[in-house]
Amino acid sequence: MTFFLWGSMLRKIFLPIICVFLAATAAAPAFASTGSPTLTAHVHGWKIYRYHAKNGPVCFMSAKPQKEDIPSRRGQVFFFVTHWPHGGGNNVISVSTGYTYKKDSHVLLKVKGKTFTLFTQGSMAWTQDGTEDDAVVKEVKAGETMVITGTSERGTRTTDTYSLKGSTDAYRAMMRACSGEDGKK
Repeated sequence: MTFFLWGSMLRKIFLPIICVFLAATAAAPAFASTGSPTLTAHVHGWKIYRYHAKNGPVCFMSAKPQKEDIPSRRGQVFFFVTHWPHGGGNNVISVSTGYTYKKDSHVLLKVKGKTFTLFTQGSMAWTQDGTEDDAVVKEVKAGETMVITGTSERGTRTTDTYSLKGSTDAYRAMMRACSGEDGKK
């Protein structure tokens, strides 16, 4: 139970970073000179970003869905894998759906025949702990597609399908970005 509570709190720490990313992508030119995430690589449909926090670099890879069942009535939709080597969080899985989730609802993430249940907070969904994060990353790197299903606060059910093409290369690029091997320390 203690680990679950700690994992939930750690995930809440990532929420401001992801919010900065979402704001930066919506108005990238305006944020170019602030401390917003910097795009370090683009691999197939994946984008790799690096952000400087107090404890050191935070890197994440993001992808947009290949197919959204209700795209016109939602905000930005992303799947994230976040790596924070000096903050204690590696392979942290999160999803931003472009709407507020139904209170106390869960999100289903399906990849390679396996289903993971994510908890929700506002417009974000998270895995339960680091063990589940690692399991999702393993499947994402080996899979071809991923389907994420959630329910909005209005009761609308959404299904987003992501291509996982290039996810292994994107993951490697993210790890290089946080280690400084990409030339940006």
